[in-house]
Amino acid sequence: MQPTDFLSIVTPAAKDRFTIGELSSEFGVTARTIRFYESEGLLSPAREGQARIYSKRDRARLGWILRGKRVGFSLADIAELLDMYENAGPAKQRRALADRVEGRVEALEAQRDDLEATIAELQQFLNTLQTLPAEAGISERTS
Repeated sequence: MQPTDFLSIVTPAAKDRFTIGELSSEFGVTARTIRFYESEGLLSPAREGQARIYSKRDRARLGWILRGKRVGFSLADIAELLDMYENAGPAKQRRALADRVEGRVEALEAQRDDLEATIAELQQFLNTLQTLPAEAGISERTS
């Protein structure tokens, strides 16, 4: 996603209608990506002949989809969150979204911990390799 900030996603746009090219440029994704999200049922543009016409709602949804993907949510999770956002009350929406985000934060923290442990182990291995004499071979070390 381009540097479109979060507030610009949720702030109503000045325009009411957008072409696929406009959304593609604004969000830094290909038209093919936008059509894929449409085929997955996440976007539902109107049609004028063969042209897709996206609404403010579609624009906001695209922003949420891209933000969700960037932070690691699956398309199924994003679809569920979008549906909940449109069909649940505001307090229920916020609580459910907060629960999902908390779960994602916990998962990412666990991944970070695993990565840090792996990096430390590799650093230790590298340090061991660097302290061996240059001419030391595997056969010499095992004897």
